[in-house]
Amino acid sequence: MSKHRKPQLPKMPSLQPTTERNEPPVAERVQALLAGGTRLLAAKRPGEALPLLTEAWELAPDNAAAAINLGGAYILQGKHAQAVPVLEAAVRLEPDNPMVWINLAAAYLGKLPFATAERQERSIQAFERALALDPVAPNVHYNLGLIYLERSVGDRLDQDAERAAAHFTAALETNPNDRDAQHYLDNIRKRGE
Repeated sequence: MSKHRKPQLPKMPSLQPTTERNEPPVAERVQALLAGGTRLLAAKRPGEALPLLTEAWELAPDNAAAAINLGGAYILQGKHAQAVPVLEAAVRLEPDNPMVWINLAAAYLGKLPFATAERQERSIQAFERALALDPVAPNVHYNLGLIYLERSVGDRLDQDAERAAAHFTAALETNPNDRDAQHYLDNIRKRGE
């Protein structure tokens, strides 16, 4: 004699998120990755921060903090070309954040002695956008001064040297203890004598 079994119903899919049960939700994972990445950046360890920040940005491509920090990690490693698209995305997410524009300017510029006139111009525009948002943004006037000084010709006082002097003067107004800005400003003034 066989027993009669109840019909088995198909199992319903779990209502759990697609992540494993012991993994945190995506937003928590992104925050943890960002926290770890920013700690490593602060400790001047961008190479170790890069994988954490890359994962954070891949999980949350609309997270401006992830993009800003990832772009910063690339810049600190000298990977300026890789930083540009990440920071351009950050600009679209937070167009009124001066720090995004400062980082984007640094990415556009790359290493100043090797920057083409086009890259210098893109960098100048981004730095100027940062100043429009925050007139005392740290180091922006100084960096603009360096770009214009690089563009100036020889030992004569030209328009670019005058622009450099104006930015170094503004850098000193923002930070009176900026010895580098004072040094460059003094050298420009000597040209004009």
